Amino acid sequence: MYMPNAGDRNNLRKRNNIIKVYGEGEIAVQPDTATVNLGVVTHSKELMEAQQQNSIIATQVIHALIALGIDKNQIKTVDFRIEPEYDFSSGKQIFQGYKITHILQVKIDDLSLIGKVVDTAIDNGANHAANVHFTSRYKDAFYQQALAMALNNASNKAKTIADTLGVTLNPVPILVVEGGESIQPFESQHVAFAKGASSTPIQPGQLLIRASISTEYRYHSING
Repeated sequence: MYMPNAGDRNNLRKRNNIIKVYGEGEIAVQPDTATVNLGVVTHSKELMEAQQQNSIIATQVIHALIALGIDKNQIKTVDFRIEPEYDFSSGKQIFQGYKITHILQVKIDDLSLIGKVVDTAIDNGANHAANVHFTSRYKDAFYQQALAMALNNASNKAKTIADTLGVTLNPVPILVVEGGESIQPFESQHVAFAKGASSTPIQPGQLLIRASISTEYRYHSING
């Protein structure tokens, strides 16, 4: 039977003398950019008519947004669908016509214009608005700050554990695994907007940018 020698026992002890901790960092920042999905949905029994109606209204919405000061490169189509519509009654499927959906995603650099962008689109024929999403141009830099906070958080936890156990901690971790980035923006669900309503109040709030890491530290008893 193999009996570990003193060197083997020492190596085994070193491998086992590990503190594993999880660190988190969070920073709240003001968003400076937003996107919103604005759409035109039309219905008609004739496909060509539904397409023409949709195209006219969508073009009108785009021109109105450009006139408002939105760069044309910040307006893009993210969804376009042609769907037949049916009415189901008495177990029968009755063709009703076609539904054309054209969804535009609009990027907005001036957050004070968000409500006006939505209102302008609705006033010019858009009948769908959803997914208001706020972000920051500098989210990568803010994430780096959150990541540093996460590492400090993990280090403090490891020190607390070591002090409580009465052992000496090696302050340099032997392993650091990034858990990934998490950004929690304000996000609105689908909302029905009325044409001619007063200015739509949309508040950006704050972004919570989070970072997390898993770390491992070595420690040894004070006596060796």
